[in-house]
Parts: sequence; structure tokens; C-alpha cells
Amino acid sequence: MEKVTDTIINVGVNDRDITLFESQYQVKNGMAYNSYVILDEKVAVMDTVDPRSTQEWLSNLKEALGGRKVDYLVIQHMEPDHSGSVLELANLFPEMKFIGNTKTFTMMTQFYGMEIEGKSVTVKEGDTLSLGSHTLQFITAPMVHWPEVMVTYEQSEKVLFSADGFGKFGTRDADEEWTDEARRYYINICGKYGIQVQALLKKASGLSIDKICPLHGTVLTENLTYYLEKYNIWSSYVPEEEGILIACASIHGHTMKVAEKFREILEAKGSKKVVIADLCRDDMHQVVANAFRYSKMVLFAASYDASVFPPMENFLNKLKSKNYQKRRVGIVENGSWAPTAARVMKNLLEDAKEIEIVEPTISIKSSLKAENIPQLEALADHI
Repeated sequence: MEKVTDTIINVGVNDRDITLFESQYQVKNGMAYNSYVILDEKVAVMDTVDPRSTQEWLSNLKEALGGRKVDYLVIQHMEPDHSGSVLELANLFPEMKFIGNTKTFTMMTQFYGMEIEGKSVTVKEGDTLSLGSHTLQFITAPMVHWPEVMVTYEQSEKVLFSADGFGKFGTRDADEEWTDEARRYYINICGKYGIQVQALLKKASGLSIDKICPLHGTVLTENLTYYLEKYNIWSSYVPEEEGILIACASIHGHTMKVAEKFREILEAKGSKKVVIADLCRDDMHQVVANAFRYSKMVLFAASYDASVFPPMENFLNKLKSKNYQKRRVGIVENGSWAPTAARVMKNLLEDAKEIEIVEPTISIKSSLKAENIPQLEALADHI
């Protein structure tokens, strides 16, 4: 347990055993499932935790309650890593009221088949709930990143309970800098919904916020402007910093050698930040995050089955699903007899907004040749 204030306690759990969050995201430092209890004349719990951690969470909650009962459970997000212990809490406190919106309660029935008649309190944008000295103000946040999502502002202590917003991969006590894992989390989980995140940030700008309590990761208590600005950048799809991502899908290593040579050329020409990614071996979701982080990207891929090598196709489809845009992109293909990768990569990017394909597009025949060096030099100059 961790105190947020004298009356607000994080009773969440650090899951150190999980290695694959949502069955797809690598989490080498585990995952935090945060849940908060507000102790006042009435007691409110802000969300529950993943079923993996129910018993540890209940133990933390009982300790924080000190024998008191829970009056309200505020359900900000129905995804099972946050609502997965609702049934257990309801059984423990049968008189407890559920606070949510119309979509919340529809999903509760879908997930858990719960009978909530007479126990649900439906709230909408701007509604408030008094606990005594604390007042909860509910703010809808549809499609950040599910349709039922809302966030909650506690007026007296100026605390924003931000649902999945401002979360990150890793446990709360993981020895890691916030930004990298928060970026990877945001881009891959919420990145599709930039317009909706911008709308929520606009609402938040009208609040005086001293602390941000996300459902994953650490509670943010200092330099909140930094975190808000990162979310503004990420959700508006502008590059976070100047740099070049080289994303390479190589079958036998020849295409990777071309990519490595291109990095040497870029650095010799004065590029300060060049990152090379192996799409066959590196964490794909980290590469996706880096594609949004940097201002430029160059794709290197082998032709395969009259198309493009599947790791590149997978990568570009992920970028498309997260609304990749506002970047300059170079393309280098490799093919031994009928190169097709460049055409397919361009087609996969054609629906992206404000993407400039930088010429020349380069076609390598099997392996790097002396004649390719001037082509790479030209692409480096233009990118």
C-alpha cells in the first residue's frame, strides 16, 4: 500500500510474475494494477484489479479500511485488468453502490452477469458525489480507450484519477525512467484515439490538479506539466524529437547489412540520433513507439512471396492501426529476381495522413554493391 494523501491510499498490487500484458505486450518489469480507497464519512474505492491479483488486493484494502465498510465502488473502466475483482468486492460488501455510466453497467452485465438493480448510481458528465469532505466530479472520456471510460476529479485535494491515462508498463517500484515505458504504453494501447485524448486534455486544462493517479504505473505528484505535455505531443501525432528510425526486416542478413551501412552514412553526415530496429527480433511494440517518437523513418525490407517480408507488413499494419502520420519516410527494398517490397510498403502507407515518401526509393539486388552507395548517400541527403 502507498499513501497518496492522508485520506487517499493506493491499495493496488504490483504483479511481478506477468510477462505478457494483454497477451501481447512484453513487460519485463511486471505490471502495476492500481486501485485507490478514499476514507471519509463515506468510503469510496476507485476501481478494482486484475483477477490475477484479487486476493493480495483484498488484503491491502482490508488493511486500509481498518474495519470500515465500502460505500461506493467507482468504476472508471471496465477492462478486466481493472474490473476483474468487482464480483469479489460486491460479495464482501453487499450494500455497496456501484458508480458508473450507462455504458459501464451494460458492460458489467456482459462481463459478469451481475444483478445491479437498486445498487447502481448512473452518472454523466459533470455530476458530483459527496463523500463528506471529499467531492468526486465525474468527467466522461469516451474512447480513451473504451467507450465507457470516465475519469474522476477529487475537488478538495485536487487529485485526478485518470483511468488508463498517464499509465505505464512496469510495477510502481520498477527502476526505470517514466517516459519510455509510458510512451510504449500510450502509443500501443491508446495511440489510435488521439482526437479523443486531445478532448480529454482540454477538459483537464480547466482543472487545478496537484496529483494524477493512473490505473497503471506510478502516481504523478511533481512537474505535472511535463507529463501533460508528453500526452499532448503523443495525442497530436507530432514528432516528439528529431531523429531517424531505421526499421529493417531482413531474412538472411543482407538487408540488415544495407541498413547498417545507411546508419553509418547518416552519422557521417552529422545525424545526431539514428536508431536501428530489427523487426524480426526486437520488441515490435517498442519499435512502434519509436516510430512515433522520431521525426523520420527509413524502411528496409526484403521481398517475399511477391509481397514484402511479413515482419515489415506486421509493423506497418500496426502503425496504420495507431494512426501513424506527419512523418517523412524513406524506402529501401531487396529482391533477388523480382523486387516487390517497395511497392507493397508504399501501398501500406498510402492511407496515412501527411506522410511524405522521400526519394529516391532504392532497390537492392540480393546484397549491397558499390553502386548502391551513391544511392544511399542521396537518400541520406534527402531524408
